[in-house]
Formats: sequence, C-alpha cells, structure tokens
Amino acid sequence: MSLVANTGKLAGRTLFITGASRGIGKAIALKAAKDGANVVIAAKTAEPHPKLPGTIYTAAEEIEALGGKALPCIVDVREEKQVQAAIDEAVKKFGGIDILVNNASAISLTGTAQTDMKRYDLMHNINTRGTFLASKLCLPLLKNSNHAHILNLSPPLNMNPYWFSIHVAYTMAKYGMSMCVLGMSEEFKPFNIGVNALWPKTVIATAAIEMLTGDTSTSRKPEIVSDAAYLMLSQDPKKYTGNFAIDEDVIKQNGINDLTPYACDPKNVDNLLLDGFLDDPAAIGHHRNVTTASIRRYHTSTVNYSNVTNLMPDFFLEVPGESEQQEKKSEPEGQIPTLFGSISKVITPELVKKTQAVYQFNVKGKEEGVWHIDLKNGDGTCGQGEPKNPPDATLTMDSTNFAEMFAGKLKPTTAFMMGKLKISGDLQKAMKLEKMMKSLKNKV
Repeated sequence: MSLVANTGKLAGRTLFITGASRGIGKAIALKAAKDGANVVIAAKTAEPHPKLPGTIYTAAEEIEALGGKALPCIVDVREEKQVQAAIDEAVKKFGGIDILVNNASAISLTGTAQTDMKRYDLMHNINTRGTFLASKLCLPLLKNSNHAHILNLSPPLNMNPYWFSIHVAYTMAKYGMSMCVLGMSEEFKPFNIGVNALWPKTVIATAAIEMLTGDTSTSRKPEIVSDAAYLMLSQDPKKYTGNFAIDEDVIKQNGINDLTPYACDPKNVDNLLLDGFLDDPAAIGHHRNVTTASIRRYHTSTVNYSNVTNLMPDFFLEVPGESEQQEKKSEPEGQIPTLFGSISKVITPELVKKTQAVYQFNVKGKEEGVWHIDLKNGDGTCGQGEPKNPPDATLTMDSTNFAEMFAGKLKPTTAFMMGKLKISGDLQKAMKLEKMMKSLKNKV
C-alpha cells in the first residue's frame, strides 16, 4: 500500500540498487518503476532461496510489468569485479547511472563473544566495504548526471554507547554505511551529488524478518520505506544532501499523517515493533544520570550541526546504567519464584522434545537472581540458580519485564528488539521462547 503518488520525476532515470531482489530494495525498485525508471538489480540471488522468495529475475519481471526497464545482474557487493561488470552493463543498456541505492546488508545481533569472525567479516565486507565500493565505482557516472543521488539504508550516527554495547560488530558495520554519508555528502558537493541516509522508524516486514521471528503483525510494510526513498530521490540533489532521515518523518513532512495503511495489521498500529539506533527522549528523561547535554552530543548530522534539540523519538526505553541506578534488593518472595513454581508444573516431555534448549535467566532489578529452564535434558527442569548443563542461550532482563514476558504480556522478540532483553548465545534457540510461551500462556 503506497500513500505517496508517483510524480514522474524518476522517469528515464537509471537506478543501481544493491540487494534489490527482495524486501526494501525491491520495494524501492518497484516504486521507481511506476515512473518508468530503469533499474539495475544488483543482487546475489539468481536461484530461488529455500526459505526466502524472489530472485533478480522475478524482480525484473515485476519491474517491467509496472512500466520500468530492468537489468538483472548477479552481484556480490564484496566482489569488485562483479560490481564493475554490472556498472558496465548498465552503461551499455541505459547509457549511465543517475542514482545509487546502497541497500545490501548483513546482520548479526550478537555480542562480542558470540560473534565469530566469519560473521564479523561478512557484515563489514557487505555493509561498510560494499557501500564504499559501489559508491566509488559509480562516482564517475554520477558526476555526469544532472540528477545524481546516493541513498544508503543506514541509521543516524548516534554515539550513545548503548547501541554499541548490545551488538558492537553490527553497529560498527551499519555505522560504516552512515559514515559514508557523513563524508561523501560533503566530498561530493562540488559534483552536485546528493548523498543521504534513510532508516525505518519501525521494523519492516521483510521475508528475512518473517523467517527470523515468524511474525510480522507488529511491523510495517516495505512500502513506507520505498515511499520515503522516492520522495528523497525526487529532491534536487544540489540542495538535498547530508540528511539522516527517518521514513516516518519523511512521509509526514509531505503532508501524510495517517500511516495506518502501512501497518501489516491495522489493529497493531499503536503497538508497532520499533527499530533501533534511535533514542526516545521521554524515556531517557526517566534516567536521572543521563543529562540532556550528554544526549545531545550523541547525535551527528551533516545538515545542521547545531540542531540538537530535535531528537528523533523511537523505542529502546532502557539505557545502560539503569540497572545500577535501581535499588538492588533480593527479596525471598515475589513474582519470579511464584512464576517458576507454576512453570515447573507445566513442563512436559513433549515440550522438551519440541524446544531442545537450555536457558539461563539473569534477572536484574527488584528481584535480582539467576534462574534456569532446561528443556533439553531428561523430562525438563526449572528453578533458581544456573542450569546443570551449559545454557544454549543466556537472557538478561529486568524482573518486571521478565514477569510480563512469561505472563504473555511481552513477546520475547519484542523485548529483544526494544532493548528490554539482552541475549547471548544461540539467538535462534532464544527466539524459540516465543513458541514456548504460547504453550505456557494459558497454564501459568
């Protein structure tokens, strides 16, 4: 569902989009196609993925069905020769490149100890290096365009240490894309090339998110990002550059205030799962040790270095240090012991067989302590203290949120994305908690 009308401003323009075979990249390609744009689909997926739909060829068919022209190219953005070959093909077919969209990205929301170097290298080679490489190789062609844009799908540069602490490797890789915006927007000004970043306010319902969480009901459709990208790419690049934009803000600035149609489930329009890297001023206000001045210095913009009062609101209602600020009392009785007493009564061999995971819970706050649920060995056990067998996943959260999670009021996936839950170990097994919760919800 698109709320932004096509104006024809991208008609005849050539877009080079990395990772355009599915998700947000494809949505941007389809939006441009309605203007009659040319789209180079630079992605790896030539053969169908067993779990993720879409290839460069099916994307090309959709683009051309909407009136655009497509050039599917097999491109791994880590390979310079493949990127250059796709650019050369674009020149042969379309005569040049006007717009580069750096969308291809790899993600691993893991802590330092849990991030293997193969995954680290993958994220940095695709996110940071791939963005830099594509920008570098497209630069000569962009210089020749009278409507040259580079758009990176990356977050505002927010130097709050929290965003580094929860997944430092991924944060560095995504911020590498944003630093390209910071530097290139200034470097390319003499060539009239607009360089900007776009980031979603909420989680976007892509096939990858659905595969990871199994639920997109609290997400928005990719069209909100493609509509925002279309509005940004329609701007005069001489005047519009150096922006770290949020999709929702771009849409609202263009007079559209009811964003309900973008929600996957309109019933959840007020309960959407919000994306990361943005601070919520209202929430931060509750943390007395975090001053307004310290929050201000976290935010970086190439557009207006002094505009520090308009902090972008988003989720992540907890900030590092909060647990230390709270009064730490270990009470003998409370919600947690009662909760685990109830859980022990509903653990069955069938649940153990389905789950096959050992969980350790490091509970902080009012009812601080260590607890475990073993749904892997024997008939399953749970209780206070560390598990006898090594945990597959260790989850850390405040006791209040912990109780809400097991009461079915807070989904583990939601808690994780909101920063209320920190996970170390096997992320996939940790996400199995959500399915386990459903079986326990009506019994506990």
